Amino acid sequence: MQPDVVATPERMVQYRIYICFCPTPFFFASFAHFAVKFLMQIIDTYLVGLGNVNRSFLRILEIKGERLRRDYGLALRVVALADSSGVAVNPAGFDPASTRQAKEAGVPVAGLPGYQPGLSPAALMEMVDCDLVLEASPVNLQTGEPGLGVARAALRRGVSVVLANKAPLALAFGELHRLAQETGAGLGYSATVCGALPVINLGRRDLVAADILSLRGIFNSTSNFILGEMAAGRAYGDALAEAQQRGIAETDPTLDVEGWDTANKLVIIANSFLGVEIGLADVAVEGITRLTPAQIAKAAAQGQTIKLVAQAQQQADGSYHLSVGPLALAADDFLASCAGWEMGVEIHSDLYGRMYHKIWEREPLPTAAAMLRDAVNLFQRSPNWLR
Repeated sequence: MQPDVVATPERMVQYRIYICFCPTPFFFASFAHFAVKFLMQIIDTYLVGLGNVNRSFLRILEIKGERLRRDYGLALRVVALADSSGVAVNPAGFDPASTRQAKEAGVPVAGLPGYQPGLSPAALMEMVDCDLVLEASPVNLQTGEPGLGVARAALRRGVSVVLANKAPLALAFGELHRLAQETGAGLGYSATVCGALPVINLGRRDLVAADILSLRGIFNSTSNFILGEMAAGRAYGDALAEAQQRGIAETDPTLDVEGWDTANKLVIIANSFLGVEIGLADVAVEGITRLTPAQIAKAAAQGQTIKLVAQAQQQADGSYHLSVGPLALAADDFLASCAGWEMGVEIHSDLYGRMYHKIWEREPLPTAAAMLRDAVNLFQRSPNWLR
C-alpha cells in the first residue's frame, strides 16, 4: 500500500505556482504586448526628396504608424532628410507630422534642426547610420542625380533602397541590381510604374514561367487627364495646370507630355520581367504636345479616343519592339476605358492569357503607399506577425 500523500505547505505552494503560470488567453495577450514593445524592428530611414510623394509618406507614418507596429512589427524612424537645400540628421528620429507641416509651410531642410551644411545627399549616405533609403527626388534623365548617387552609395553599404524616382533605374537598372545582389541589400521599385498599381509585382512575382507576348499600357495619368480634358473642349494649358496643382505632374512637365515618363516606365518593365536589358535609346518616343484639338475632335467623330500608349511587342527572335506614342483607340478597347486620372496595363502571355488592370490615381498618396508596400515587403518578418 502506498503511503498517503500529505498536502504539506510546500506542496501547496508548488501547486499554486503551477496554476499561476498556466497559459491562458490573458497570458498570451500579455506576451504579445511585451513582444510588440520590446521586439519591435526599428527601421532607421533616410528620406531623399521631400516633394509630394515623400510628404505623403510622412502623412502615412502619422496615420498608419500604429498599424505598422501592430500588424507587421515594424517602426519606421526617419533619421535623415534631404531636399534641394541640403541634408539634416536626427538619430532620435524626426517627427513625421511636424516635419511634413514644416515642409508644407515652405521650410527647407536647411531650416530644420540637425541641418548638416556642405553635405550632398550622396555624401550623407556614406556616413549616416540607416537601414533604408526612400528615394523620391525629381527625375533627372541627364545624370540621374541626386537619386542615382544616393542609390549607389546605399547599395554599396548594404542599405536597402526603395525608389519612386524612375531615373536611377532608367539609366542604371543592371548596375543597381548587381550592387544589391553583391551586398545583400533590398531594392524595391514598384512605385516607379503606375504608382500604387502593382505592375512590377505582377510581372516579377505572379507571371511564373510566362513568356510575355505583348504588353500595352497607359502609364502617365497627367497626359491621360490632359487628353480627356482636351476631348471635352478644355484648353491644354488649363488641364496641365490642374495636374501640377494636384501634385501629379512631374516637376518638369515635359517628362509627362513628351512621353519620357511613360518611356521610363516601359524601360523598367522591360528590364524587370520581359527578359531584356534595354535603355531609353531603345524606345521610340513621341509625346502629346503636337496633337491639336482638331485631331482629337476628328477621332471622337469616328468613335475613337486618343491615348498616349506604351507598347512592347515580342518579335520572332524573342526581342521586343518598344514604343510610346499617341494612338487612336476604338471605344471598346480596354485602354480607351482608362479615363481621366486612370492608368492601366494589358498583358498578354502564353500561360496566363490576357490580363487587364487599372487604377484611378489623382493624388500622390497612392504612390507613397506603394513605397510603403515595398519597404514592408523588404523588412517584415511575416504578415500579422503576432496575431
